[in-house]
Amino acid sequence: MKKSIKAPSSKIANIPKRPDRDRRVRQSERLARILRLLNLIQSRGRWDRQGLAEELQCSERTVYRDLQVLEFAGVPFYVESPRGYYRVRTDFRFPTLALSKDEAIGQAIATRISQVDGLDVSPGVNVVTQKIASSSNEETRDTLEDALAIVQVLDLKLVDHSRHHEMIKSIQYAQLVGKQLSGCYESPYDVDADSQQPKSQKLTIHPYRLCLIKKAWYLIGYVSQFESVRTLRIARFKNIRMLEQSATIDVNFDLKAYLGNAWSVFRGENSYPIRLEFDASSANVVIETQWHPTQKVKRLKNGAVELSFEVDGLEEILNWVLSWTGKVTVRSPRELRDMLLDRLNDAIAMHSESNL
Repeated sequence: MKKSIKAPSSKIANIPKRPDRDRRVRQSERLARILRLLNLIQSRGRWDRQGLAEELQCSERTVYRDLQVLEFAGVPFYVESPRGYYRVRTDFRFPTLALSKDEAIGQAIATRISQVDGLDVSPGVNVVTQKIASSSNEETRDTLEDALAIVQVLDLKLVDHSRHHEMIKSIQYAQLVGKQLSGCYESPYDVDADSQQPKSQKLTIHPYRLCLIKKAWYLIGYVSQFESVRTLRIARFKNIRMLEQSATIDVNFDLKAYLGNAWSVFRGENSYPIRLEFDASSANVVIETQWHPTQKVKRLKNGAVELSFEVDGLEEILNWVLSWTGKVTVRSPRELRDMLLDRLNDAIAMHSESNL
């Protein structure tokens, strides 16, 4: 019979021990990651093991171990075939939510923003906030109430959607249940030659996305009449309703790729490198805002500032450049400079003495 060999006590004493504080930090980090993992697979997203690893910034092996923890805890998740997406059984309910002070303030801010004219397309956020308050402790209720009282969002100058709430609800529901939409659409860019009034078009739409872009809500989807994906401004619909027919949705549709480097909403056919020089009096004001994802800023010795962009199409950025008339010089491209001069000459002609 072999005897067990014990290590000398001096060697055991020399093995460095990790501080208890570090152990607690690691445990809390792992718990936070597991809770986030549960939140992801409870959502309607498409999360396979690789996607979860990328989102959680860990290895797939770590994801596997965290999933085992959820399994031991009794969370009823399963793998949806054939794509390997993880799902949680729909009747599973997570324990009562406990918000930190920062989370409560964030919920209050989201509630206030959702009540602004143009963004008030659903009462859902306010209702959720009320439910959270009613089921939370006194500290969370006080935080929500105080934050709602001190936060205000005013004058965003959004397009008036007060007459379109029901349309937006129809679009949202059609997207959730995967149905087509039918609506009467009037574009100001498609007018009758005689009356100069917008033409009405009856469109059948497979809805991909409902988006708030800049100052208006847009529906992006495949339009059967055009046999292509189109961007439609909600405020231009005269009516819209959900159809019984199922929609065909491109699961690989990428909104960012679709919009490309459009200045705002509508992507032009050609891409242009833009260079604009703003004088010293407007330099600090113009760089306060990130106008475009490709924006680059260069300070000049004379106090001016140069902004450069990579933009698909010139029409939308032209309107923005006009708003800085007298403060900006178009350095490139030549096409944008010529368009600006044509528009300014038209404005001068319209305001000449003979036309007033």
